[in-house]
Amino acid sequence: MNTALENLRDRGFFRQCTDTERLSAVMDQGPVAFYVGCDPTAASLHIGHMVPFFAFRHLRAAGHRGIALVGGGTARIGDPSGKTSMRQMLDYEKLDENAASITKQLDAFLRFDGQNALSVNNRDWLAELNYIDFLRDIGSHFSVNRMLSFEAYRLRMETGLSFLEFNYQLLQSYDFLRLFRDYGCRLQIGGDDQWGNIVAGSDLIRRLDGAEVFGLTFPLITMADGKKMGKTEKGALFLDPSITSPYDFFQYWRNVQDLDVRRFLLMFTFLPIDECEALSAESANPNAAKERLAWEVTALIHGKDEADRALAGAHASFGGSGGDKSAMPTVSLPMDKFYAGYNVVDLFTDAKLCPTKSEARRLVQQGGAFVSHKDEFVPMTDPKAVVGFAEELVLRAGKKRFCRVTID
Repeated sequence: MNTALENLRDRGFFRQCTDTERLSAVMDQGPVAFYVGCDPTAASLHIGHMVPFFAFRHLRAAGHRGIALVGGGTARIGDPSGKTSMRQMLDYEKLDENAASITKQLDAFLRFDGQNALSVNNRDWLAELNYIDFLRDIGSHFSVNRMLSFEAYRLRMETGLSFLEFNYQLLQSYDFLRLFRDYGCRLQIGGDDQWGNIVAGSDLIRRLDGAEVFGLTFPLITMADGKKMGKTEKGALFLDPSITSPYDFFQYWRNVQDLDVRRFLLMFTFLPIDECEALSAESANPNAAKERLAWEVTALIHGKDEADRALAGAHASFGGSGGDKSAMPTVSLPMDKFYAGYNVVDLFTDAKLCPTKSEARRLVQQGGAFVSHKDEFVPMTDPKAVVGFAEELVLRAGKKRFCRVTID
């Protein structure tokens, strides 16, 4: 197997390939142009979107040419893959704003140079398509029966698939065709939920241009307990620091289950494989491995300075003293409430550690609410208890969620 493909396989990026043997032979002959796409349905990517872009960097490091396609055109329809209902339609202005924001995030991670890593937006060729010509030239090559055989469409048939969404596969296939013709792109990569769309694009290029192109998909990542990777109590693990703070981002990786550490080190860092294996070996310290994982991923997404601050904040949180508490999630609350005696239920609600007072009351009654006192955490078990004035407090909900409170 080609060394670049072998590296992807060994790091967990291999699920399905249209023709592994032929793709390997083609890549052995020289650099291959490849692409991965994402639709700007939100202003920020989350960590689940990033799996193909980690593979992007591995392929580029091996000498291949990567194209990041932002779907400013396809997002006007919405990909039905992996969805049980139709996506919310966003106006064109919002989609353009999201596309610009996502392109900026990808540039920070991929470092577009216009040569070995470049960005394109399919809005440039999809927005002004003539629908009748498109149906004649492209739609005539698609079989409805074959489209319905793919899992993404079969699943949606049970809950309802709009004709609008049914067109998505044609548009994504056309993207592959355009990138093949304009950039010589011969490989599309993506999550395994994109398998049907990728195969359809490969078939379209073969039918129209008689060319051999390839598709490669990666596993959809779940945690060892079966839960979807990247989901937190606050929602998805977004790259935008205004949505998910670098501290919370760090803490997510620091708190993964032991069984996930090896797999995540291989997929979400660029540490050598043998170092990943050593960190996650049975004889190794799992907490040290998780801390290294958390620092590496945070540094890749938010930079080394933020990773250092998050690490210091984590040490301050769990150690009770020392470290840099400023990296922790922080809320400023009014001084008069502390002088009057801040009810602990209100305090945990106002600090956003609990979304409602009823949940905060339940947290207190179950022994999961703690308030720092002289570098120790004191349990608060009475919902009627009050917290007095202090220049700075650290609250803890359960074992892993912290908030630093400053007095306004």
